[in-house]
Amino acid sequence: MLASVRATLCASLFITPLLAVHNVSAQQYPNKSVRLIVPFPPGGGVDFVGRVVGQKLTERLGQQFAVDNRSGANGIVGLQALVAAAPDGYTIAAVSAGPLACNPHMYSRLPYDTLRDFTPIANMINFPLMLVAHPSLPVKNVKELLALAKARPGEITYSHPGIGNTGHIAGELFDAVGKIKTTGIPYKGTAPSVIAVLSGEAQLTYSSIPTALPHIRAGRLRALGVGNAKRMPSLPEFPTVAESGLPGYEAYAWAGMLGPAKMNPDLVQRLSREIVATINSKDVSDRMLNEGTVPTPSSPDEFAAYIASEIKKWGVVIRGANIRVE
Repeated sequence: MLASVRATLCASLFITPLLAVHNVSAQQYPNKSVRLIVPFPPGGGVDFVGRVVGQKLTERLGQQFAVDNRSGANGIVGLQALVAAAPDGYTIAAVSAGPLACNPHMYSRLPYDTLRDFTPIANMINFPLMLVAHPSLPVKNVKELLALAKARPGEITYSHPGIGNTGHIAGELFDAVGKIKTTGIPYKGTAPSVIAVLSGEAQLTYSSIPTALPHIRAGRLRALGVGNAKRMPSLPEFPTVAESGLPGYEAYAWAGMLGPAKMNPDLVQRLSREIVATINSKDVSDRMLNEGTVPTPSSPDEFAAYIASEIKKWGVVIRGANIRVE
């Protein structure tokens, strides 16, 4: 507490100009290019939304929002880079549930604390995961897959983007709900895990829809079900996993935008408004829906609360499957 009224007045005179500077900086932002970290390889769902939103922010704000793919260790490498960045708005990241909500339950040590070391800016999209199979696997729906897996326990393989990624957790959840045993094979990202199924290295994968959809339409992959509670309005031809043979199953991921800790609140609000306006614009919203994602723009406070709830939810699943990474 300040020792005197005089000291209080002096402090007020000192703080007021600082607030003015902060407001001006938020209004003038950005005056140079912005690095947009995606902690996964190109071609995955988070990379897709990061590039779409980054391009629109470039158009809206007049400075380049350049995607920087910093992949490795289920997002840890990219988030380390974000933690080390200055909280000035010139380094932000498009991130998903795996690094933020799953990693804290699987790693005994992390170089970041999800709730302490980042500034939530806005949630962006929800993307249900799609269960897809190589055409050589003799199943046409989830019911047939469950029957085959029960007859051949542990023999059917699924690729996933890394231990603890939502694609991995989706497979563990499928096994638990279906009372079967399949074998997961880790790859370095969503796109490589889809390529593994295309090449026949694995038989199944739980992919973001934008990554898998072109291959499904070309006949190179077979869609068995969408991990949403209801069919996607934009893709009604694809049944849910639940209606295709596994009632009660639901698996999805999401992507939101973060900054380093201790960002200027005015700048956070400015960025959030621009991102929300971008997601809500008709061309972006229509594109997201057509690609099998669901726009879910939110305020910084709403996104912070959502992240906290996701940490609790995925903790139950991960502890139940006894997933640990050392």
